Amino acid sequence: MSVSSKELTAHKRIPLAMVVIRPAKLFDLPEISRIEVKSFKEKYPRGIFMMFLENNPDTFLVAEYNGRVIGYVMAYLRPDLEGHIMSIAVDPEYRGNGIGKALMLEVMERLVKKGAQYIGLEVRVSNEKAIKLYEKLGFRKVKRIIGYYADGEDAYYMMVPAREWGGIS
Repeated sequence: MSVSSKELTAHKRIPLAMVVIRPAKLFDLPEISRIEVKSFKEKYPRGIFMMFLENNPDTFLVAEYNGRVIGYVMAYLRPDLEGHIMSIAVDPEYRGNGIGKALMLEVMERLVKKGAQYIGLEVRVSNEKAIKLYEKLGFRKVKRIIGYYADGEDAYYMMVPAREWGGIS
């Protein structure tokens, strides 16, 4: 088994209390794109980020540390009342500090407040760290989607009903 250069990245330890989660702004898009390039095989066109920023300003969030964007999450409320997590990533240098979990908790709370009856997402079957995080947040694997990604890898569709998620009172 080979180790990728992404896995060799040294993680910076930072206090989570110093991380600010806030709505994304237009000037954040270059940093969001930088994080996406470092995190994913498949990249969204810049227009997708612009569209999300315009249409979902309260559920397109960034994590900021010392004035630098180090993570983001994009989500939206579908007409069927699914709060859908479109994308989430943390700069590889800052992973392991609870930033992904903090982003998920904040966006899930916002989606439920907007009326989401359940929250869903797709995740690569090989992304064990993300799957473990989602399971800790109450998500369950609902189905396997064959060939979901452009490289042919399958995805799990995972979801959690809002009534089973204990994030808000």
